[in-house]
Amino acid sequence: MSETKNVYRLQGLSCTSCAAKFEKNIREIQTVEDVQLNFGASKIAVVGEASVEQLEAAGAFDGIKVFPDRQKLTEEKIPFWQKRENKNTMVSLFFLLFGYISSFTAGESSPATITIFALSILIGGYDLFKVGLKNLTRLEFDMKTLMTVAIIGAAIIGEWGEGAVVVFLFALSEALEGYSMEKARQSIRSLMDIAPDTAIIKRGKQEFEIAVEDIQVGDIMIIKPGQKVAMDGEVIKGQSSINQAAITGESIPVHKATGDEVFAGSLNEEGFLEVRVTKLAEDTTIAKIIHLVEEAQAERAPSQQFVDKFAKYYTPAVMIIALLVAVIPPLLMGGEWPEWIYRGLAVLVVGCPCALVISTPVAIVTAIGHAAKNGVLIKGGIHLEETGRLKVVAFDKTGTLTEGKPEVTNIASLSNMSKNDILAISAAIETFSQHPLASAILRKAAKEKAAEYTAEDFQSYTGKGAKAVINKTVYYIGSPKLFEEMLSIPEDVQNQITDLQSQGKTVMLVGTQEEVKGYLAVADQVRKSSLSIIQKLQKLGVEKTVMLTGDNQATGKAIGTQLGLSDVKAELMPQDKLEAIKSLREQYSKVAMIGDGINDAPALASATVGIAMGGAGTDTALETADIALMADDLEKLPYTIALSRKTLNVIKQNITFAFGLKLLALLLIIPGWLTLWMAIFADVGSTLIVVLNSMRLMKTKYN
Repeated sequence: MSETKNVYRLQGLSCTSCAAKFEKNIREIQTVEDVQLNFGASKIAVVGEASVEQLEAAGAFDGIKVFPDRQKLTEEKIPFWQKRENKNTMVSLFFLLFGYISSFTAGESSPATITIFALSILIGGYDLFKVGLKNLTRLEFDMKTLMTVAIIGAAIIGEWGEGAVVVFLFALSEALEGYSMEKARQSIRSLMDIAPDTAIIKRGKQEFEIAVEDIQVGDIMIIKPGQKVAMDGEVIKGQSSINQAAITGESIPVHKATGDEVFAGSLNEEGFLEVRVTKLAEDTTIAKIIHLVEEAQAERAPSQQFVDKFAKYYTPAVMIIALLVAVIPPLLMGGEWPEWIYRGLAVLVVGCPCALVISTPVAIVTAIGHAAKNGVLIKGGIHLEETGRLKVVAFDKTGTLTEGKPEVTNIASLSNMSKNDILAISAAIETFSQHPLASAILRKAAKEKAAEYTAEDFQSYTGKGAKAVINKTVYYIGSPKLFEEMLSIPEDVQNQITDLQSQGKTVMLVGTQEEVKGYLAVADQVRKSSLSIIQKLQKLGVEKTVMLTGDNQATGKAIGTQLGLSDVKAELMPQDKLEAIKSLREQYSKVAMIGDGINDAPALASATVGIAMGGAGTDTALETADIALMADDLEKLPYTIALSRKTLNVIKQNITFAFGLKLLALLLIIPGWLTLWMAIFADVGSTLIVVLNSMRLMKTKYN
């Protein structure tokens, strides 16, 4: 088996049925082993051997052009009315109007009128007939087959005018569908244009402008004020405000200095920077976002799978119903043949599933593209739909609801030792520790200019604390549990500890084996926005908000009360978080887990929807989560759920409206109230309404 896989970008892919036919034609190429067509992103992946010429031949029926994925497309912007097929539609309309004028002056059956209508049909329907007649000979029934049969039938029974109206309105419907998908795809194209194609690279004392594809990891990139960053990298010289809204959706520029990470596509606002390139062009964060969004648009959502499956059986069923309507009344009930053939043709026209087929993909593609522009990466239609059905949202505490940067809030001496000494001894021991609380103590010691002691013989007690020798005395720092194993903690000290813990603080005692010398209290600060976010989620209809934390019960409960959470599960190990998510899923079915995507990976994977924060900085978050909030900003969560719920509603509205209108029109055909042109007008109208309804998703506000 050949493993050659080539990805191509497509131009001119106009409709879902055309996409399915294009894919089928490529599968028939003998050297091709597999094909995956991504209609939303207008891309195709071909496993096996096939030349661009062969692929274009497979798409010749729709004028599809094929380009290698890596080739930079300088896409020609052709105004809507200047496209060849749309020009034909306008010429067809001219002859249609001229034909109706002729029918009033020369009569409907005059050769001149018939000739004018026939010209309207041939010019407007040339592309349609080319495909429809070929499909008919192969007994392939799709929208174009239905239309071809209906128009030819109308001409045979002398309804030339109505046939011309059907051709024009169908061509208009196809143009609108193509236009709407193009608008939806533009959100991805705008992402692709964010990062520059070239960058200024410094080698030695010389500077060169180089194409991003030729830049290597380790190259030094020069970024002047007002320039866009071309590659991901690390600042090695200078400082500036960087607007990274295109990547993370953050509206406020972020200050960057030596050692900070910058992303391709972000804008350097004021300072001069030298940046060491850390990723190749195809591995940058923006490249990954584009790839993941395109993959997301290729993945069919459950409602789309249903519609696609339904349409497969629906079109042949419409053909059979139309045949029965045309034949049974004249044969068995003495009906007039022309009248019932006309009604059968109306069934064909009204049965055209354009609006139904486009109802889901246009909504999904629009929503995913809109979210990406707002710094939310949704990795598929299925995750978008599942987010719209969420009943429970579970949060990791550290770095999600809180800042993830603990601070020392209290220092107390319980002996003749000064507070400064308590802090200095704590800092000396914690110098050797990797625990997040240790960094809080070291920051506080540096800020307070505490005395510097040298600690020796450091030893850690996992989950409890540590000890070290300072000035020939063995000092301990750790949880109350560690000291309870060595000595009896006085009751008044125990009360102070309990009081601090009830405020959500972690207490660390400092002392020797014989005496508690003092203590420090450390708290992870709750994010300012967390309370309003929880309230927004409750307004959106989320039934339960749960915090999962490894902290003690008192700390967890204090934060839970402060934020108005429904439930708090504390003192959890990573495997306990996983069990908590499984338990919530059993109770509520649809559960989201929000974390940083690293230590929460098992729980994220187990949830109905795993949502990672700070995706722009971590590859793990982009890979493990179903949705990544690119900024380290929980504010995007209510927006994501609101967008998903709105998308679900739009899809339901689209399907109900498209199907309901078909049903109503079919019922009107039986008494003969629905004419051919009214049937196609209803179809065009429903397609247009479905498209406009889906475009409303672009108005979903972030805040």
